[in-house]
Amino acid sequence: MEESTTPILVVDDYEPWRRYFRTALHKQPELQVIGEASDGLEAVQKAQELQPDLILLDIGLPLLNGLEVARRIRKVSPASRILFVSENRSADIVEEALRTGAVGYVVKSDAESELLPAVKAVLQGKQFVSASLMSRDSNAREDDHAAATRHCHEVSFHADDDSVVDGYARFIESALKSGNVVIVVVTEAHRASLLPRLEADGVDVTAAIKQGSYVPLDAADVLARLAVSDVPDPVHCRRVIGDLITGAAKGVKGAPRKVVVCGEIAPTLLFTGNAEGAVQLEHLWDEITQGYGVNTLCGYLWSAFPDRESSPIVKRICEEHSAVHGRDLGY
Repeated sequence: MEESTTPILVVDDYEPWRRYFRTALHKQPELQVIGEASDGLEAVQKAQELQPDLILLDIGLPLLNGLEVARRIRKVSPASRILFVSENRSADIVEEALRTGAVGYVVKSDAESELLPAVKAVLQGKQFVSASLMSRDSNAREDDHAAATRHCHEVSFHADDDSVVDGYARFIESALKSGNVVIVVVTEAHRASLLPRLEADGVDVTAAIKQGSYVPLDAADVLARLAVSDVPDPVHCRRVIGDLITGAAKGVKGAPRKVVVCGEIAPTLLFTGNAEGAVQLEHLWDEITQGYGVNTLCGYLWSAFPDRESSPIVKRICEEHSAVHGRDLGY
């Protein structure tokens, strides 16, 4: 006699996350992913068509946000249990999500350890909310939500290495002058070139490092911690990027400060020939850093795009950023 299975619908606009959920759920033979959706309207349609027992649902979806999706699903598939899986940590959003009738809320950063326990709990009729949300007071979560509104993710394109270093130097000097903590995740060559440039402009880099306001890291080393088989891994990315940001914020001496980043982790991936991986990493970086209110400047050399005038990768990279600089120089 065959064991009964639980049909599940996975809703997320980012394919690597859907793939991660599929893989995690398939480890349990009683769980079966019977459908996927990448936008809000498709999610409602699939729920009505498939009538799944469980729906994993993201908040930030194209066409229709997750909260409205949940409300509509309550009408077209009332027996479906809804488990939100999102990086949004706002207390208001979590409370509103549960008010839609959802039975759980998992923070994506905690999915590796909490997804399966959450699924088990909600299928048993229990409510599940990530421990990281339950352990923090509402004021802290509101602060996170307010910080997210100050998020910025910019990209600049450069003709040569000197131009890249010049752009980073201006960004770093402005950030330090404003009292921010700067994480500098660049190549070894650019890191070495930055030191004399910054010092020539009057920045005491050694003192800034000791104070924790200047955090130099190697792009290749960080990339190795973010990817699995040269593919950016959502769970690894959330853990590593989150640790980098919170570690930098805690490491600085004195009052807490805003963290900004100038980096070329994705550009390093592009340089190895993995253009798709670079786009995926930019998407993940933008999604993750929104929750921390981090400003980021990414620098790309035009030489990484041999066919830049017709390259769809340039367009896709630009779409993952809130502001673009120097693109006109490549056309």
